[in-house]
Amino acid sequence: MNNYIGIDIGSTNSKIAVLDEKDNLIETFVSSTGFSSKDTAKKLMDEVTSSGISRGNAKVVATGYGRVSVDDSDKTVTEITCHAKGAVYLFKNKNLVIIDIGGQDTKIIEVEDGNVKDFIMNDKCSAGTGRFLDVMARTMELDIPKLCELAKTGGGVTISSLCTVFAESEIISLIGRSEKKENIANAVVMSIVQKVASQTKKVSLVGKQVCLTGGLCDMDFILDALSKSFGVKVVSDKNARFAGAIGAALYAKGLK
Repeated sequence: MNNYIGIDIGSTNSKIAVLDEKDNLIETFVSSTGFSSKDTAKKLMDEVTSSGISRGNAKVVATGYGRVSVDDSDKTVTEITCHAKGAVYLFKNKNLVIIDIGGQDTKIIEVEDGNVKDFIMNDKCSAGTGRFLDVMARTMELDIPKLCELAKTGGGVTISSLCTVFAESEIISLIGRSEKKENIANAVVMSIVQKVASQTKKVSLVGKQVCLTGGLCDMDFILDALSKSFGVKVVSDKNARFAGAIGAALYAKGLK
């Protein structure tokens, strides 16, 4: 039986998804991207082999910002296209608005009838991205899951700056004033939600399911906050962080 491998080399984390001939997702792998995308790609592909998955007849498609670093790939495909295809697979819906909060950028992808209709990416500033959340969590001596958990019980504080550096200064000032950690955590998460909501205003949500992909897909508070901001339920999936890799694997299946 042939296998189809999608590898998504992201700015922060890299992922692999493996599909069989019946489109079943049979394995996933994730690793920090680190300094060398090429080394990370090799490490992940070695993990595929170590897991017992045959690469003899496998087709490989690479995506993500470091896709050109994957020596084993038969083809490269843009992350926008792969995320759309992967999300359609995961959510079993051909009409979607995909919110992908990545390490260095946030993408809003509008999908109609299974195809990308439009997409929006944030500007060069890291506000509204996973990197922003990581920096703020470190400043508060927390990890991201703990920050999001604390945010559920906080409120009453806002972060006004859209710049990561200035926002970090605001947090340091709040800490210096002995503001409660949960209130600061809430302000951090809500600043991301507001940034994403501002981007999403440029696309129509009518008749589309709104879904969250990327590394924050299992953060319940972010899902709830986005749902309240949009006025529609935002859904996710346990494998949504692998949407790009799954889409790449589906493209691999189409290779001759």
